[in-house]
Amino acid sequence: MNKLLVNFLAFQAGWFSCVLGAANGYPLVGPVAVFFALSIHLKMAYKPRKELALVLTAAVIGALFDSLLLQTGWLAYPNGMLWAGTAPYWIVAMWLLFATTLNVSLRWLRERPVAAVLLGLIGGPLSYYGGAKLGGLTFINMPAALTALAIGWALVTPLLVRLSERLDGMQQAEDEAVQHA
Repeated sequence: MNKLLVNFLAFQAGWFSCVLGAANGYPLVGPVAVFFALSIHLKMAYKPRKELALVLTAAVIGALFDSLLLQTGWLAYPNGMLWAGTAPYWIVAMWLLFATTLNVSLRWLRERPVAAVLLGLIGGPLSYYGGAKLGGLTFINMPAALTALAIGWALVTPLLVRLSERLDGMQQAEDEAVQHA
């Protein structure tokens, strides 16, 4: 099975595990699924340390972003918070999961910065909206939350895409590929 398909399927499985696990009172289910997806991802990487640095950086950025959003009072999570006012751990796990796509299924965004902004602007809020429809979160003030999500993801997505170029552990270096040929 190729990396692109594995990456796409692992992302989908992890996303649904996180949201449905939290929605049904089992917030640890998602992070466990993400751990397995991340393990597979790192096993496929040519330079796993670079990939790990990318996903951990994305997790920190995501934890800060979602904690700030939570503190606005515009949305609420049913469970999974280690400390009051901070993003639930299953949301942080989803940031790890998202980062695994940056050097594989979302690699194409590198040459398309406007597409990265648009993906964040539209895809970020849609993901949270879908999560809310499945019961993973509740919008207290939907217009404000969706606006903040759109702006935040429109900024963060291209930032993470740029970071993924520097921390690309999935691409075999050209000189290594020539040696193995």
